Amino acid sequence: MHQQRCSWVKLNEPLYVEYHDKEWGKPLHDDRALFELFCLETQSAGLSWLMILKRREGYREAFEGFELENVAQYGEKDVVRILESGQVIKHRAKIESIIDNAKGFLKIKKEYGSLDRYFWNYVGGRAIINHHHDAKEALTQSKISDAMTKDLKKRGFKFVGSVTLYAFMQACGMVNDHEIGCWCHLA
Repeated sequence: MHQQRCSWVKLNEPLYVEYHDKEWGKPLHDDRALFELFCLETQSAGLSWLMILKRREGYREAFEGFELENVAQYGEKDVVRILESGQVIKHRAKIESIIDNAKGFLKIKKEYGSLDRYFWNYVGGRAIINHHHDAKEALTQSKISDAMTKDLKKRGFKFVGSVTLYAFMQACGMVNDHEIGCWCHLA
């Protein structure tokens, strides 16, 4: 039997269907996974999420599993290695931003104890559950993503616009924007 999914899901793309069904909107609290997702969302700025999703394994390999402390130590040789790997979008500024943002996350981790605590603090530790009939009704940014953007930009983060951060909030389950008719809405 066919399960109804959010209207944005491309049913002819198994990777997209699997991402929607198993990851998108599910509360994520693991620091390494949050760092990876944040990095991938910043890479998708101006591009389709599917394009990034198809390269996710390449990003994982190029960034050696997205171990925050390791990525924060990367230098020019690593940037060149990653750009030449052929596994990621070749955009030097975006690759460098992952490294710079990792350094910023080390400071946040020291201040808050974890990335999980930093991010989830914005929603009081609980997911915001929206009730949309169609993805077109969903927000693309919010006062919360605006506030997070302002804070991260103040800390020197790059590629962190409010739309990108709202997409991150949706992806890591801080906001549940599954459509009401979708089997994942309250699953």
